[in-house]
Amino acid sequence: MNNHQYHMVNNSPWPILTSISLFSLTTGAVMYMHKINMNIMIMGFTTMILSTYQWWRDIVRESTFQGIHNKKIMTMMKWGMMLFILSEVLFFTSFFWAFFHASLAPSIELGMKWPPTGIISLNEMNIPLLNTIVLLTSGISITWAHHSILLKKLNQTLKSMMLTILLGMYFSMLQLYEYMESSFTIADSIFGSTFFMMTGFHGIHVLVGTLFIMISTMRMNKLHFSNKHMIGFEASAWYWHFVDVVWLMLYLSMYWWGM
Repeated sequence: MNNHQYHMVNNSPWPILTSISLFSLTTGAVMYMHKINMNIMIMGFTTMILSTYQWWRDIVRESTFQGIHNKKIMTMMKWGMMLFILSEVLFFTSFFWAFFHASLAPSIELGMKWPPTGIISLNEMNIPLLNTIVLLTSGISITWAHHSILLKKLNQTLKSMMLTILLGMYFSMLQLYEYMESSFTIADSIFGSTFFMMTGFHGIHVLVGTLFIMISTMRMNKLHFSNKHMIGFEASAWYWHFVDVVWLMLYLSMYWWGM
């Protein structure tokens, strides 16, 4: 018996295997860009999926079936998620810094104006506005799911989570269409670089958030969560709200003001 409230994690091969697979994935991505060879990238991606799946499986087993995650552990996991989101905020802050540094005082190479000379900017009232409405609606639906689980209404929770997933997938498809129809590329000066880096990384976060909520929905359907034990779901909801806020900042700065 432990005489403390903390969970002393058992020895696990998954962290080191995940690290090696991520290294292989990034190395393989570089080789694909330079030598058009996808073998190492595919191997790294496959091993990463297998390692993370088994790692998360062990965490679900510890929390749901072994009952190791007590109130103290759940509080610590909440703090861990909040610190992770804070690191993501700082990550995007660096991109916003680069964008405003270039746009508030355009250099002579950019024609001393923003958008730079020769760039045909996107209409903020078309797809960007629709995507904003889609993400705000998804924020409402995930909040509905949170309130539903607190009220022990499982059916409403599953419906609202499915709606959030569909809206997230719709957002990604609209963004892909916007990229395909864009008249400029990532190679078009600092404008193209900052635009595609910021919206692209946000798009990756939307895909990750959608997958996060999908997994939470499957776990919800298997009755892994209750109104007092739902750290996995809460983490996905917090992450999704973070994605919403970042998009609002992106829309207001890059599309509405910066275009």
